[in-house]
Amino acid sequence: MAFSVVMPALEMAQETGKLIAWRKKEGDRVSKGEPLLEIETDKAVMEVEAPADGILAGITASAGAEIPVGRTIAWIVAPGENPPAEDATSAPSARAVSPAKAEFHVVAAGDGVAPQSARISPKARRLAKELGVEISTLRGSGPGGEILASDVQAAATPVASGTKIERSEIEVPTTLGRLMAERTTQSWTTVPHFFVTREVEASALNEFRDKLAPEIELSHKIRITHTDLLVALVARLLLGHPRLNASWSAEGIRLHDHVNMGVAIAVNDGVVAAVIPNAQAAGLAEIATQRRDVAERAREGRLRPTDIAGATFTISNLGMYHVDQFSAIIIPPQAAILAVGSIADRVVAVEGKPAVRPMITLTLSCDHRVADGARAAQFLNHLAEALREPGKLLG
Repeated sequence: MAFSVVMPALEMAQETGKLIAWRKKEGDRVSKGEPLLEIETDKAVMEVEAPADGILAGITASAGAEIPVGRTIAWIVAPGENPPAEDATSAPSARAVSPAKAEFHVVAAGDGVAPQSARISPKARRLAKELGVEISTLRGSGPGGEILASDVQAAATPVASGTKIERSEIEVPTTLGRLMAERTTQSWTTVPHFFVTREVEASALNEFRDKLAPEIELSHKIRITHTDLLVALVARLLLGHPRLNASWSAEGIRLHDHVNMGVAIAVNDGVVAAVIPNAQAAGLAEIATQRRDVAERAREGRLRPTDIAGATFTISNLGMYHVDQFSAIIIPPQAAILAVGSIADRVVAVEGKPAVRPMITLTLSCDHRVADGARAAQFLNHLAEALREPGKLLG
């Protein structure tokens, strides 16, 4: 039986996709789950896995082509079998693989290709190119012999000790880095940003975390972070601030009745905004578990399309890097993004006298087409109240 390989729909309202590269060539034998091709979306580059075992045949699209979603671009056939001449929808002997069921990974394209006989994680492939390690010499320690970043690092140690690795004066960005540059430039030049900043005492937030963390860590084996607490608090507050949990479109302002919380995560090639769906209804343990799992997938280059799609609001926390305050760029079509600085002791006025308190600085970036300064200020006021008494919303 022949299996059709179609251009998948990776995002809502997507009409076409760009084929970045084939990982196999015409006539190659492929195994189900093996990386087959790379497709570019607005957010990243997705690695698409082969839907079945067989021979790759009937390739009709080449790298760089813009292809309508759902169009057959190749076939996987049995040895000796020819690809069907008809479209998959009219061929009774053919089986089309639903894009929703296909497997994808986020990768940075253009970083070298592993030998056809070896599976290698995208992170390991990038590291191998950077450190000058020949992939064909490696033995993978991952599942099914997959080459991991740790395998590359181990092989690079003797190479680095005896060989000077020369680097170009010009660093060429990966596909993910290029996409980040394009999207942030587009956002900054087309979205009318404005910023509202508020400094808030974090004593109650720290105490609430210290009180809950041991119980949740014991029962769910997960560490609760300040980001988890902020995700839970902000998601619940946004239900009362619909203009900040909204999207700008050509038709007008779209208000959302749920909060899919984007969380900015640093990876080797830039930043991705992973999504915690329906965060307004999720408990702290559930939020922490999802945040940990999606962060691990992001850093290993194995994000799924659902991990980065559909965010209605985003939080970017640089507190762990000891950043006091910053302003974040909005991720269209979202209307706002919250930038979070570190919690640090500062001298503040308490009942007219100087006192040292742990303080946190929050900066809200807003799309002025969707929200105004008064709405942004009201949201930060309510968030400040929630941080002073987090148990009211999360208790």
